[in-house]
Amino acid sequence: MAAPTNIAAPNQIPTAALTKRLLPWLVAVALFMEQLDTTILNTAVPTIAAALHVAALNMKAALTSYMLSLAVFIPISGWIADRFGTRRVFFGAIGLFTFGSLLCGLALNMPMLVASRVLQGCGGALMVPVGRIALVRTFPKNELLRAWAFVSIPAMIGPFLGPLAGGLIVDYLHWRIIFFVNLPMGLVGLYMTFRHMPDYRAVRSDPLDFVGLVLFSSGIALLSYVLEIFGEHSLSLTSELCLLLLSGLLLWGYGLHGRRVKFPLLRLRLFGIRTFRAAVVGSFITRLGIGGLPFLLPLLYQVGLGYTAVQSGLLIMPQTLAAIASRPFIPRMMSMLGYRKVLLSNTLAVGVMTLIFMTIGQGTPVWEICVEAFFFGLFSSLQYVCMNTLAFADLDENDESSGSTIASTVQQMSTSFGVAIASLATIVLLGGNRHPDPARMVWGIHRTFLILGLFTMATAYVFKELRPDDGASVSRLH
Repeated sequence: MAAPTNIAAPNQIPTAALTKRLLPWLVAVALFMEQLDTTILNTAVPTIAAALHVAALNMKAALTSYMLSLAVFIPISGWIADRFGTRRVFFGAIGLFTFGSLLCGLALNMPMLVASRVLQGCGGALMVPVGRIALVRTFPKNELLRAWAFVSIPAMIGPFLGPLAGGLIVDYLHWRIIFFVNLPMGLVGLYMTFRHMPDYRAVRSDPLDFVGLVLFSSGIALLSYVLEIFGEHSLSLTSELCLLLLSGLLLWGYGLHGRRVKFPLLRLRLFGIRTFRAAVVGSFITRLGIGGLPFLLPLLYQVGLGYTAVQSGLLIMPQTLAAIASRPFIPRMMSMLGYRKVLLSNTLAVGVMTLIFMTIGQGTPVWEICVEAFFFGLFSSLQYVCMNTLAFADLDENDESSGSTIASTVQQMSTSFGVAIASLATIVLLGGNRHPDPARMVWGIHRTFLILGLFTMATAYVFKELRPDDGASVSRLH
């Protein structure tokens, strides 16, 4: 297999065929660790909040701090991979993520947990994007959709096991163990990386855009902080608005800077490519709408409806079961219908399913909750695979690393913002009451579902600019 332009061929790999067989499994291990960690934590939020003596809604800091660190450090993942090689960087990322997991399990208070989650995020910021880069450079475009769908199947086992495992651990063991389960998987990942990760690196490494890194990272970090504390009265409204304005100015400053320098941190010119723009912008807005659901649903089930952590985990599992079941059929569906038809209709379907969660309340049969969760998982799985692969449809080989970096940055940033927005909307709707009674909690979360569902449906407009044949290089089976 020929190496991409300006990209050194992988070395110390037995055969290209062996790489193609084992690389998807290696990337899946990384995705599995990340997804398992997040879904276990979501289920354990009420228990950890009680143990650390904080309000359950304030636990969003443990979620957003991790995702924020991803968004801050992902922008340099492509540069680091090109400079030091995918194998070395991937190995270090898994090691850092595993060590951060150990510290999370040893956390004594909320600040220590948040700091440990940030360290985890530093590892995750390199782990998944570098794995994506290796996939894109190993598989030709007409095999990428099938490879990504395959990678997502074992990776979805994490969310499948996470809610139930989290419930069992916090109900029958101790919440700290939810972080320790990453340790053996991290060791397996380190071994597989050492033996089977292809070592792609750029023949010539561009200089790091340090000014761009400072502007972009500062702007994103400040924006996330404002969303985190907005309405908590820790700062005056004037101060919060000033910080919001400052974050906007920093990001605007990066926009100007990124268009003027020769080697920008994020190649904004890629947004001139229609398929890339639609995939990345659509992904950002979609995740703003549904990124907070994994945080809200356990609160609805446990705090609002009185289910145990184990029962809450079981109610969430059908989402992942649907996602796993759908993956083998996605490549053929995309080949038949194309990206435009699927994304236009499926985005509306995801929004409608979010609205349907408003029907879940006291007395709702368990089977009905499971059916709703199953179909939400079905449509959201299709949405994510489509957006993740469409971004690479028209990128040339020299832009794949930067494209992966931008896509990963936007994905994690929007998920972090999605959690913050969902939590903020619920608190505002509850009139600032962070310890509502169960009925009031259900009412607030239902109204948040209404806002998020309508917002998600509006995202379909982003995909109208796609043409019927867009993404054909990725979706065709042969």
